[in-house]
Amino acid sequence: MARIGVTGMGTMGAALALNIADNGFEVAVHNRSPEKTRAVVKGAGDLAERLAPAENLEDFVGSLTKPRAVLIMVNASAVDAVIEDLVPLLEQGDLIVDAGNANFNDTRRRAKSVEDAGLLFLGVGVSGGEEGARFGPSIMVGGTPEAYAPIRDIIEAIAAEFEGDACADFLGTDGVGHLVKTVHNGIEYADMQLIAEAYGLLRADGRDIDRMADLFGQWNDGPLQSYLIEITSEILKTKDRDTGRPIVDVILDQAGQKGTGRWTVIEALKMGQSATAIESAVAARSWSALSDTRAAAEAAFPPDGRVAEVLDTDLEAALLAARILTYGQGMALLEAASAEFEWSLDLARVAEIWRAGCIIRSSLLDDISAAIRHGLPHGQLLLEPAFVARLHETIPALRRVVTAAMLNGQSVPAMAASLSFFDTLRRARGTTDLIQAQRDFFGRHGFKRVDRDGDGFHGPWAD
Repeated sequence: MARIGVTGMGTMGAALALNIADNGFEVAVHNRSPEKTRAVVKGAGDLAERLAPAENLEDFVGSLTKPRAVLIMVNASAVDAVIEDLVPLLEQGDLIVDAGNANFNDTRRRAKSVEDAGLLFLGVGVSGGEEGARFGPSIMVGGTPEAYAPIRDIIEAIAAEFEGDACADFLGTDGVGHLVKTVHNGIEYADMQLIAEAYGLLRADGRDIDRMADLFGQWNDGPLQSYLIEITSEILKTKDRDTGRPIVDVILDQAGQKGTGRWTVIEALKMGQSATAIESAVAARSWSALSDTRAAAEAAFPPDGRVAEVLDTDLEAALLAARILTYGQGMALLEAASAEFEWSLDLARVAEIWRAGCIIRSSLLDDISAAIRHGLPHGQLLLEPAFVARLHETIPALRRVVTAAMLNGQSVPAMAASLSFFDTLRRARGTTDLIQAQRDFFGRHGFKRVDRDGDGFHGPWAD
């Protein structure tokens, strides 16, 4: 009998099941298409003896010890159907875990529905891709302590570790695990876009691909150290087997997306938070799909031959500044969500969970965790003294890089959005006094005054 079962033997589900087995736990495995289950067991090698394959859900549930724990790893669109099929087969006190990418609003709804049926429910964010799922992901758990307790040892055993600390934890109720994963992915979108913009500037400068690979490798030994910088260096070193050309030169410049970046932006807008770096990254992926339009626009507005010449040291510092501002936007969004949904989310712990196993793991997260524990003035990472000092050092480089790119017609939407966010936030008095006056002029919306208490004042045009 197995302590836990995984239904959904796609890439991530199979990897998680093997990870669980690799850590000494018996695990039941199931897929709607039995041949996938058989293929996973056949390829499991010595781990196959810890896998209990089932051809149907009834046998799958029957192979689990009580109280049963079922981990769902299917596409988000299929989760409700799987839950509907599982509930009649389970008993009071059994546990359903949705560990796929899910919109946290759906998770909150599902948690209530499953709990109303007398069952326990967890919404769990898992980050790290296939390799992470197989050998140690970052795991973000939402639900109730009672639901987490029966599988806590399994979750902590299969998670990545950072200096002996499991990169997994219980973060709060209902949808918090999936929202934290969503924001993680939003930051991931922005970080990837920032790196791509740096790569684009280097290419525009005529830089040799191999030299670019070495440069990213050097950056990975400094303050930019991160998984994404590391793999960028490896990617740029890689040659296409068929042509011998750099692999990036044979890849169509269209970036896919599964929706989590867009979800991050939507939730930020709902809560009145700024996620401009993430929004620009999502937009850039959408623009990338318009190949024919971009080709036509290039013909109509051809490049004028100018090159954005930037120093390598400036580009490194600009990336660091933009990354700090992006992480800061993500953390501010999580803080707002915590207040909105009464989660009491420990943001420092979130940063610690992300230090290993996940896609955005970087040396910066240690500093972010320490800064949050020290206290963020006005809830903003950029106002914490250590980060104030870093931004004083790096913002001038970001300004030079963005200016050079714009003057030479190079697109850097995420860098520009990060810089605009910074410049907007560092102005005690901005320009929205005019906007509020316009709103009052055409709609009598009223305004507040700087010299009187209260609101609902109007301009003389109201007469």
